[in-house]
Amino acid sequence: MLDYDAGNVRSAKRGFDAAGGDAFVTRDPDEAATADALVVPGVGHFSSCAAALRASGLTALLERWIAEQRPLFGICVGMQLLYERSEEGDEEGLGLIPGHVERFPASAVVPHLGWDIVHAAEAGLSDPLLIGVAGQRCYFVHGYYAVPVDRGHVVARTAYGGVDFPCLVREGSVVGTQFHPEKSGEVGRRLLANWIRALR
Repeated sequence: MLDYDAGNVRSAKRGFDAAGGDAFVTRDPDEAATADALVVPGVGHFSSCAAALRASGLTALLERWIAEQRPLFGICVGMQLLYERSEEGDEEGLGLIPGHVERFPASAVVPHLGWDIVHAAEAGLSDPLLIGVAGQRCYFVHGYYAVPVDRGHVVARTAYGGVDFPCLVREGSVVGTQFHPEKSGEVGRRLLANWIRALR
């Protein structure tokens, strides 16, 4: 669980532990490199989180981790950081997934706050991550959403504000959720347990 001063790492740790993981929180790249998987949480402004992540000295680890196709899980802004850029500020994302992040249209009430339904996308119809999750409600709080170059990595979608946006993505060894699984009760625990089970 990477601590770069831009996410509620304690809450995320509790969520992964409750799902059967054995999570530890660190800001030390060498210690993080001993893990079986990395988690990138994120709360707040995209550019602030991106700047904090770069200042933490963890980006080289993340880039090496992805190049080696090792498992990584991004949550909320932590998922958005995997993309190339965002309309929320000038800082660049990590560019680990092709695409960008946009603001909901002016007609939408932002942030998108509360419980909403996770619908399986075409690419996710047989994805084991969605067992017991598809069609259920998870907890969201965000004003921006991902726009991927390749929709083939979109596992699930949610509709809000006139936009059908990706809420669960998978690209190689990388998984990301726009919702907060650690705040999504039993459904969130089920998703995390599905991911942990696949690692094992």
